[in-house]
Amino acid sequence: MRRFIIMVMMVVPSFAQAQAGALPDSFADMLASRMPAVVNISTQQKIKANPMTLGLETLPNDPQMAPFKQFFEQFQREMERRGGSMPEREMTSLGSGFVIDPKGYVVTNYHVVAQAETVSVVFSDDTTLKARVVGADPKTDLALLKVEPKTPLAYVSFGDSDALRVGDWVVAVGNPFGLGGSVSAGIVSARGRNINAGPFDDFIQTDAAINRGNSGGPLFNKKGEVVGINSAIYSPTGSSVGISFAVPSALAKPVIDQLKTGGKLHRGWLGVKIQEVTPEVAESLGLGKPRGALVLEVDAKGPAQGSGILPGDVVVAFNGRPIGEMRNLPRYVAEAKVGTRAEITIWRQGEEKTYRVTLGELPEAPKPGAKPGVLGEQGAPLAPEKLQRGMALEPLTPKLRQSYNVAKNITGLLVTGIKEDSIAAARGIRPGDVLVEANQQALSTPEDINQIFATAEREKRGYVLLRVARGGETGFVTLPVK
Repeated sequence: MRRFIIMVMMVVPSFAQAQAGALPDSFADMLASRMPAVVNISTQQKIKANPMTLGLETLPNDPQMAPFKQFFEQFQREMERRGGSMPEREMTSLGSGFVIDPKGYVVTNYHVVAQAETVSVVFSDDTTLKARVVGADPKTDLALLKVEPKTPLAYVSFGDSDALRVGDWVVAVGNPFGLGGSVSAGIVSARGRNINAGPFDDFIQTDAAINRGNSGGPLFNKKGEVVGINSAIYSPTGSSVGISFAVPSALAKPVIDQLKTGGKLHRGWLGVKIQEVTPEVAESLGLGKPRGALVLEVDAKGPAQGSGILPGDVVVAFNGRPIGEMRNLPRYVAEAKVGTRAEITIWRQGEEKTYRVTLGELPEAPKPGAKPGVLGEQGAPLAPEKLQRGMALEPLTPKLRQSYNVAKNITGLLVTGIKEDSIAAARGIRPGDVLVEANQQALSTPEDINQIFATAEREKRGYVLLRVARGGETGFVTLPVK
């Protein structure tokens, strides 16, 4: 027994030493040449604000403060309803980014620069340069900026996020809470996370401390390569609790490359409408386990029309890549080049078949220099001339009422589409909502709302109050007149 104990004691130090040898003594050498390429992003925009309620958001979340909050909120609504003067104030927000080209190209998150009137890039030596947005992709939350430096800039390169393993070391650098040049380290907690942030979610989860202001900053591997762009955190407090998410470089690099060369994106399009394969569906089709994407419809004008793919098929592989979950297919297709001939493997009546489809271009791809697209509920482009205040509105017909499941007692204008970067979208209006009233006047045609906004402008009102119905509930939303 004694000999056994001695043997174990001799083995344990050897194991520990082997493990210690795999751990980095420090990240300092790696970061020394990378830190100058990490920048702070500062944005400014002007917003309308009621001076009586400027501090409303700072009131403590305490039940005793509820009456005061209710009073101020009611006062603000009344001011807006009466067209009270709403002074402008400048809002400044902070984020992070990193230089990928010595000529001045900077990567950050789309949400860092969305709706910004001016964007500035602050370097580690406190040099500040004005930046322009070359292009942006809300679907992956990425944006590319351009500054005009007098001398070549320090820059970093993308690495292979697909080579990351759970447990690998990663280092986050950024501007949390305005504290520029902050470094935190952790490990890869998980890969392929879907947090419902967009149609192509494939996040790296890490426990490196990431907080407000880190958005857009790089996530480095031990070699100093950018393997992710820090984008989101899960937190009940708004601060880091060890669950952070980064856009993987494998997803980001093709997007950034396209934005850099043309300022726009060209995504592949298959032209099928799909839904999730549930355990019940898998069992009924003899799939064995849930996998793939169930085809609901084949677009009559889409690339897959006439290819042999039919409603009821299950797409189980795209160009040889297995479709483990429904969400994999849109991402794989979008990543493929437009015009390429793709192999689509489907499951039908107990066996696999392979069809070839020449991919088209995803219809909602933005035009050069355009802002984020205007989309309907199913992703179809909407003509700008059909928009009222960023919304596509239709009178409620019996067919639309049935299609959108609108209760019989609701009347008004149905929102069938929304401009993604419009103030209406920012205020929470979405396809399927019904605009019941505007400034307490019933709505029956799209022209009604135009007239109400015109009247409000003549009366020098700052806002129009909309009564919005959604899912059996109604609420009020204000939209600025200008």
